[in-house]
Amino acid sequence: IGAVIMPWMVFYHQSAVVDKGMTTKDLRAARRDTAMGAVITQLIMIAILVTVAATIGVYHPGESLNTVQQIADALTPFLGKTVGTILFALGMVGASLVAAIVVSLATAWGLGEVSGYQRSLEHQPRKAPWFYVTYTAMLIIGGVVVVSGVNLVNLSVAVQVMNAALLPIVLGFLYLLALKALPKPYRLHGGYSVVVGMVVAITSILGMYAAVSPFF
Repeated sequence: IGAVIMPWMVFYHQSAVVDKGMTTKDLRAARRDTAMGAVITQLIMIAILVTVAATIGVYHPGESLNTVQQIADALTPFLGKTVGTILFALGMVGASLVAAIVVSLATAWGLGEVSGYQRSLEHQPRKAPWFYVTYTAMLIIGGVVVVSGVNLVNLSVAVQVMNAALLPIVLGFLYLLALKALPKPYRLHGGYSVVVGMVVAITSILGMYAAVSPFF
């Protein structure tokens, strides 16, 4: 929560659905894609947690890892120096590229919705200039932060804590919208709404706990 389940993913997902031009006829396909993505994401997270617990957790318990280099040095020997380094580098590059694209797009789409400017990957830059300017600016800002010398591990942890703290707000509004704002045939109702409400509540409580626990 905060690292894999993030509030801005809600905004990215809804903006992506709008950008694709999906209608109610596409609901089944959209739900299937969402479910598949959620399962794959959680499986990757579980694999990472198990790998780290079985390696760093066993052989470097309690050791403080404050840089990406320290994490790489502690993890890669178990996979073989060369193979481990390559796999770690590919994982970092892949995760960074996905995060950069998704976060930048979510920001560009979100600001576009607020300000009313054209916002779609289907448009050419000359038709949606502010969308592409915002998207490019976010990528540049991210690159500047990376090369600025700031401690990226501490920054990442701080961002995940912020995500966990904001998650209850986003999920709360999303749940209320699903109850009240959707057309009646698509609103949450009955026992299903109770189950979803419980999931939202549990996730929010765990998110808040994760956000405040580092300070105690």
